[in-house]
Amino acid sequence: MLDYPALAAVACVAREGSFERAAERLGITPSAVSQRVRALEERLGSILIVRGQPCVATDLGHRLCAHVDQVQLLEAELRPALALPMDAPVTLRIAVNSDSIATWFPQAAADFARTTGYLLDFMIEDEEVTANRLRSGEVLAAVSADPGAVQGCKTVELGSLEYQACCSPDFAARYFPDGVNEESLSLAPCLRFERRDGLQARWARESHGLALNGPMHWVPSTYGFLNFALAGMAWGMHPAMISRPLVEQGLLVELTPDTPLRVKLYWTVTRLHASALKTLTDAVRRGAAEKLLQ
Repeated sequence: MLDYPALAAVACVAREGSFERAAERLGITPSAVSQRVRALEERLGSILIVRGQPCVATDLGHRLCAHVDQVQLLEAELRPALALPMDAPVTLRIAVNSDSIATWFPQAAADFARTTGYLLDFMIEDEEVTANRLRSGEVLAAVSADPGAVQGCKTVELGSLEYQACCSPDFAARYFPDGVNEESLSLAPCLRFERRDGLQARWARESHGLALNGPMHWVPSTYGFLNFALAGMAWGMHPAMISRPLVEQGLLVELTPDTPLRVKLYWTVTRLHASALKTLTDAVRRGAAEKLLQ
């Protein structure tokens, strides 16, 4: 049998990033946390936590943390039937892309939290890679752009999130006086979320048949994208839910009108038999049906 107090210590250190904060959460001393983690590592013959600032879990550590999350969820499901009190709110860890967090997902999450009393721990990733967090066992569910099957999980299509290629009027006058062409795209600074973000290049290719090779600013924030575009720093792809009102107000302009880009989103969730996951899935599907393009 696995040592669950030790597993809980590993999971808490991985989540909190330090032995001291994990000790505060668990109500024990940092020395006790360290002893539990070290004893489990010695028993398994493998390092589970890489000590540092912050402390991070190894691959095996991540897998054990995922196991702890699943056990806690299943135990929470059993407590009402056993007439046992809930020790503490259960936390579900999910991966969601930044643009969904900034637009349609909060209402779905709020509905779930209000209904169940559960807590959510979000991992924010580009929609192209959130499913990888599920495959690695780090999360129980994910919003992603990946329709591929994940072992032990089910995937449902949610709808499409629409994007607009926008910039400030001043930026458009400086860099796109003659519209979008190969020369203007090579000179105009562009915003990019992170290295795997291909939305801007996809829009240039699909809307204009052009390659994107201009200068880039790296901004890992949906509202950072928006604020830098409003300030006239660069152009980028913005969720239409937040950019369209600004276009209507004249604060932003589309590089070329009526050339939106649509990204299909999927919800992939582990097949663990837990009513909380079904409730979360139902809330996500309702939120997507109301806000995303179907």
